[in-house]
Amino acid sequence: MNKDALLQLLAEVQRGMVSPEAAQQRLAQLPFEDTGFAKIDHHRSLRAGMPEVVFAAGKTPAQAAEIFSRIAKNGVNALATHVDEVAFTAIHALCPAAEYHPLARVVTLRQTQTESRGHIAVVCAGTSDIPIAEEAALTAELFGSKVTRIHDVGVAGLHRLLAQSEILKSADVIVVCAGMEGALPSVVGGLVAVPVIAVPTSVGYGASFAGAAALLGMLNSCSPNVTVVNIDNGFGAGYVATLIARAGFID
Repeated sequence: MNKDALLQLLAEVQRGMVSPEAAQQRLAQLPFEDTGFAKIDHHRSLRAGMPEVVFAAGKTPAQAAEIFSRIAKNGVNALATHVDEVAFTAIHALCPAAEYHPLARVVTLRQTQTESRGHIAVVCAGTSDIPIAEEAALTAELFGSKVTRIHDVGVAGLHRLLAQSEILKSADVIVVCAGMEGALPSVVGGLVAVPVIAVPTSVGYGASFAGAAALLGMLNSCSPNVTVVNIDNGFGAGYVATLIARAGFID
């Protein structure tokens, strides 16, 4: 249930198309729905503007599918992250229209078309960082942002990044995914006048400590417009970038 769906339901009650009793049944599960193994927050779209998202890792395929399908029943755009093929098979059985993005390990179900609010550039340092960048890009696109993808523009060849300067300057917020030493977000931050969300990835050799080196480098960025999410958290970056991009378009 989102704001538009709620207003439509109330209008249908007003016109006599839906009985007050039927509307009450639909609204009764707004706070949350208890399945026994999960308490699904159907109220989140009304509070935060975007629905609850399923983190599939650690859940059984049946649990992930059940949560995803119950979120989808409310007519919102649904998203699941860290989904393997077994879990997607279970989700697809309940939601045949759901789409799997294997590179990003993301499942999306678009049920509403939202007006694009804000432009997000999703940048990655190397080709190995693309899966995390795609998780960010797909999240932002599903929840209503225009996204431009810029791949393989790491600091080992800065001319590749500088060639994208016009796109970078046109963005309302930029997500930058990088592994190894994690230097790219600081460079991007020094080129633009918008927020930069840095995503350390677990790409690198042994001394990168599975992304810890990139994380610490990004946390110590000297570019003051850079902020950081957790290692490999493309979803978190895409989600926050969407909220920032929306801020200039609030009704």
